[in-house]
Amino acid sequence: MPAFKPSVLFDDAYGSIGDITFFHRYGKCFYRKRSHSAYPGTAAQTSALDVHRRALAAWRTVPHGIQKMWNHYAMEVEPHKPPFDHLAYISGQNLFVSAYHGFYTLGDEHIPSPQRFAKFPPFAAALQDARKENGTLIIPAVVSIHKNLCPEKYRLLTKVQLAEPGKGCHPGLMRNFLADGYCSDDAVFIVIPGYRDIWGFELGQYQVHIRFILLDIVTGYRSQYQQNSFLISAR
Repeated sequence: MPAFKPSVLFDDAYGSIGDITFFHRYGKCFYRKRSHSAYPGTAAQTSALDVHRRALAAWRTVPHGIQKMWNHYAMEVEPHKPPFDHLAYISGQNLFVSAYHGFYTLGDEHIPSPQRFAKFPPFAAALQDARKENGTLIIPAVVSIHKNLCPEKYRLLTKVQLAEPGKGCHPGLMRNFLADGYCSDDAVFIVIPGYRDIWGFELGQYQVHIRFILLDIVTGYRSQYQQNSFLISAR
């Protein structure tokens, strides 16, 4: 995993060119040989790709004047990926697709209307010990958002990996789960059916590596993620 060395002409790099892909980890830029995998993808990946294709097809049906509104609102939105220089912004199509995916995740797939991207409130989330019911793992989570910042407007979207206690995070083993309930509730519940089939083991304790994301139920937009790890019991 060689590190990228800045030069007079280039001080940073992103994306792929030729057979090389540049990527960022812990604030540093590295590069590796670009992969050309023939792997067809899992059923979940194929389903996600289908949703993305529907979102792009939906964008092409939006009248030009409405697309211009999306472009105007997108100029206020920083990308979730580098460079984080407060100068870059996303396109109207990106913002539209983000909202489309958000509403799909909420179980309300439809063509969204253009809305300004509002700043998400500060929040914190923590896991409690889990319970097992008929092959399903249910993990309570407590989300803290100040009551004046409309916590009822948000759902908690999570990306989860279960591991043996003390084991590190593997991003490729993380899976998406929308928690039951609203962030104004005393607790929300991350419901993981078939957890043994997903990660391949049954334990009384789990190391949970998790990303927390707020999902706005009005706009479909999502916040930047927070990542944390917890050791929980599961009975």
